[in-house]
Amino acid sequence: MSEDPEKLAEGTLISHLLELRDRLIRALIGVAIVFLPCMFYSNDIFTFVSKPLIEKLPKGTSLIATSVMSPFTTPFKLSFFIAAFIAMPYILYQLWAFVAPGLYRHEKRFAVPLLVSSIILFYTGVLFAYFFVFPVMFQFFASTTPKGVAMMTDITSYLDFVLVMFFAFGAAFEVPVAVVLLVITGVVKLEKLKENRGYVLIGIFIIAALLTPPDAVSQCIMAIPMYLLYEGGLVMARILQRMKRAETEQKEAQA
Repeated sequence: MSEDPEKLAEGTLISHLLELRDRLIRALIGVAIVFLPCMFYSNDIFTFVSKPLIEKLPKGTSLIATSVMSPFTTPFKLSFFIAAFIAMPYILYQLWAFVAPGLYRHEKRFAVPLLVSSIILFYTGVLFAYFFVFPVMFQFFASTTPKGVAMMTDITSYLDFVLVMFFAFGAAFEVPVAVVLLVITGVVKLEKLKENRGYVLIGIFIIAALLTPPDAVSQCIMAIPMYLLYEGGLVMARILQRMKRAETEQKEAQA
């Protein structure tokens, strides 16, 4: 016996815009709630974030502030990004609550695991950069400082560099999700991705060279995990493809 076709929630353009406005306001309120304690401990948070560089600086040197306002504005800016980082699951939940009524049941079944995986992978990429990449990278930079040059980095420049690296590694760790989406949506066949592993590896190293500082150590530290995650994405895509095929065959058998 065939099931009745699933009906999606419908609404007017105004109702959708109002719903989007409410979701965005809730997301902003969530960020604001997290931001208040982050702002109170902004200096401590900055000290924690700058620890990988401080530990590698030569003796007698430290981070410096070249602007009158940067001792306040830099930790304040970092507090906002940390608040958004912590509140990201809630922000994505609000976006999901807005989009979900327009998706079919089988689409939700695939979208939810991908959404959760993308959040976890992004956080993993940021933590990987902080705990594994930064110590090696800053040690390399400190060891290559010419004689007669004191390595004393401006706190604003350091924060800008760190935020870019956090985003770069967080985005790089989304490779499995991108692979799964390409295969599941039929944009690229799984067999094609397997055949072009060599080109993908070259492309990954080019991307890593663009996103990381101009040294081979940083490039390899990003490129190798990216390629391993690419292989993991192929495995996950193969599993989901089999599940989708089995579900289709089961529906055809029941029809």
